[in-house]
Amino acid sequence: MIEPFGAVYADAYDALYADKDYDGECDLIERLFDRYTQRRVCDILDLGCGTGGHALRLARRGYRVLGVDRSASMIAQARNKAARSDDAARLEFARADLRRFRAERRFDAALMMFAVLGYQLEDADVHDALTTARVHLRPGGLLLFDCWYAPAVLHLRPTDRVKTADTPQGRLTRTTSAELDIARHRCTVRFQVCGEGTARPAPTEETHCVRYFDAGELESLLHGCGFATLHIGATDEFDRKPDETTWNVFVVARAVATAPP
Repeated sequence: MIEPFGAVYADAYDALYADKDYDGECDLIERLFDRYTQRRVCDILDLGCGTGGHALRLARRGYRVLGVDRSASMIAQARNKAARSDDAARLEFARADLRRFRAERRFDAALMMFAVLGYQLEDADVHDALTTARVHLRPGGLLLFDCWYAPAVLHLRPTDRVKTADTPQGRLTRTTSAELDIARHRCTVRFQVCGEGTARPAPTEETHCVRYFDAGELESLLHGCGFATLHIGATDEFDRKPDETTWNVFVVARAVATAPP
């Protein structure tokens, strides 16, 4: 067993999520910039950036992006991709725990995409992650993130799944099982990844624990860190009010209070 987002999983990550609609999500991010701020967004802080799926696409659209992730393997993947792109000058990546990351810079917007906030399990962890976003935002700056929505997680329940992906080195198979801790609003997800015809260890296991939230929790946590919640919508249809069928919600908040120390 290895820590989440270790070398093997990071190496397989882009292949396993090749069907993820990063461009569509970046389209939504830009629409929300236009809707919720009158200033031009130029500088973006991407907290929990992973292998740079959003950061590289946003840089391609002209934004300057600083991506932060605690996984050395994921950051290495992001840096390698950035070095091969035409937008390297607009990209920077830092390895750090987002709860404690500090930079001598301010940004127009901050992102936490692909359930990054849910990896902050305790209220103190969530507070520290949101505080990192807040202290790096200019007054009135926007925070955008997605997370698992408690009513849907409890209604739909996680299921065991198998996903395959073909790569130049061979086929990858990921088997997923999950278990809910309803009392603590957590889901333990166990991944087993193996490769056929590759040099990857087979099998390799990772365990991820993800927290899910209801709307009241999110608004309270955001308020405590100097944010006003502007909208909580379904990720796939932002203007639709989330319900028990909406596994992922997308949240927009604005920095309104004095930044925490």
